[in-house]
Amino acid sequence: MKIFITGGTGFIGSHLSASLLQKGHFVVAVGGREAGKTSSNPNLKYISADTTQKGPWQDELKEADVAVNLAGRSIFKRWNEKYKTSIYESRILTTRNLVEALPAGKQITLCSTSAAGYYGDRGEDILTESEPSGSDFLAKVCRDWEEEAFKAKDKGARVAAMRFGVVLGRDGGALEKMIPPIRFFVGGPIGNGMQWFPWIHIEDLISAIMFVIENKAVNGPLNFTAPKPARNIELVKTIAGILHRPAIMPAPSFIIRLVLGEFGSSVLASQKVIPEQLLKYGYKFKYPDIRSAVSNII
Repeated sequence: MKIFITGGTGFIGSHLSASLLQKGHFVVAVGGREAGKTSSNPNLKYISADTTQKGPWQDELKEADVAVNLAGRSIFKRWNEKYKTSIYESRILTTRNLVEALPAGKQITLCSTSAAGYYGDRGEDILTESEPSGSDFLAKVCRDWEEEAFKAKDKGARVAAMRFGVVLGRDGGALEKMIPPIRFFVGGPIGNGMQWFPWIHIEDLISAIMFVIENKAVNGPLNFTAPKPARNIELVKTIAGILHRPAIMPAPSFIIRLVLGEFGSSVLASQKVIPEQLLKYGYKFKYPDIRSAVSNII
């Protein structure tokens, strides 16, 4: 198949491209900094484009069998109003432009990213795909993001909205930032550590995307999170135990909010997310619990 990926050169996009190429697919990877970049693999094509703008990059979708939408500015920094607009528009406008360029009636598959942030801060609630969205900024971003993606159904596309948990991997993602403080004896839980932390190993994330692409019955919102969510303190203690380090220096909630502002409240949010739909469709997780995932990565 010909598979078109926005955000195709980032942490997740690079892993996905490699997996798709290994299976013999043709990949078009769109990124913002790929001008002049070439590949020695004849089945891989790079395109440099600002996907929030209409342009020649949209022509590649005419021949695509699958579109995977991964584009979006990182949320992992302090927000101001300008940056919040950038977070929002990088997702909404890209998805809108992508859907606009899909050929009508071709029955293309669109796998569009969303996030566990869709649910907002929900404490001890068990969050399956049928739960309503939250009311904070990230929840609104995810809600509008999915709304734009599902418009592709009007063109005959099969649409899956992938609500990612925090992605754990060796060469990027959250653990890259969490491991060094613990390794140097200055790590600990965030706040009281009791908030639920939705996560997924990068290998399961990529395998689950492949599962959706290959199984035509799969559609709608899908929680891309491990079936055994962990509390923040459990994650921290697991990392510390594997590294043979203590985890005794918590970051108090007021410090997190002081340093990170509005984003700090999202870091402290509790989301006990369960991948009910993926499990129902028959996906089997390689890393269902936090210890197996962290042990593999570290």
